[in-house]
Amino acid sequence: MGKPRDELQARALGAMLSHAFFRLESALTIALTIVLVFLYPAPFPWWHWWYWLLLGLVGEALIIVTSLNDAATSQQVVADMLRQTFNPAEVHSSHLRAQVERALEYQQRVSDLVARAPAGVLRDHLQETAAGISEWISNIFNLARRLDAFEGDELIRSDLASAQSSLQQLRLRLQRETDEAVRAEIEQTIRSKEVQNENLARLQNTMERAELQMEATLTALGTVYSQLLLVGARDVDSAHARRISESVHEQVTSLNDLLAAMNEVYTRQA
Repeated sequence: MGKPRDELQARALGAMLSHAFFRLESALTIALTIVLVFLYPAPFPWWHWWYWLLLGLVGEALIIVTSLNDAATSQQVVADMLRQTFNPAEVHSSHLRAQVERALEYQQRVSDLVARAPAGVLRDHLQETAAGISEWISNIFNLARRLDAFEGDELIRSDLASAQSSLQQLRLRLQRETDEAVRAEIEQTIRSKEVQNENLARLQNTMERAELQMEATLTALGTVYSQLLLVGARDVDSAHARRISESVHEQVTSLNDLLAAMNEVYTRQA
């Protein structure tokens, strides 16, 4: 679970730094520094041209620091980054795409809560929970993509539709066949078909579990959001607040396990 979270945090930090660097104040600071260096390199006898460079660097650093400490801006940048990284348009199935949109909407609402929270323990608690929800969004998106691929896989759908009838025909043919060499070939084919059918059944069951887990996860995400709305400063250190964070981490772990199982079964079938 650590690696995906680390990757998300690195992306979020990169997005916030990029936003800070390209904001209007930053562009004006850089432009003004360049103009002063070339047009007014020594406005005073004791002034050196690189003083302007130092002032520009200090000004740029202040802009970056204030941007990173601006909770409202930071949360909005992260929300935009998540929407770009986990783009619902990449999911072809309309109902799965709607679920990804819904998850992103919950994440946006939680970001708004963080932005409105006063600096202190409450905001720290909300930011920690929001970080877990961002990883949650990553898993929901990957789950939707895997389900989307399964629903659009015509070969798998065809195999599922014909699996039992094909096996039944082979068994009937084996009963009628008298040639030992042909019977051996049919028996080998039946064994192969049985293995394929077991894998197909496991794959279908895993995908059905995934669909149910998707609904359960979105419900849990909605529950977490409603609980966060009720969290006040007096509740931050309470068992209730801790249970919210634990719920997020449990869901992330559950989704990670399910995604690993889906990948294993899909790879085995392929």
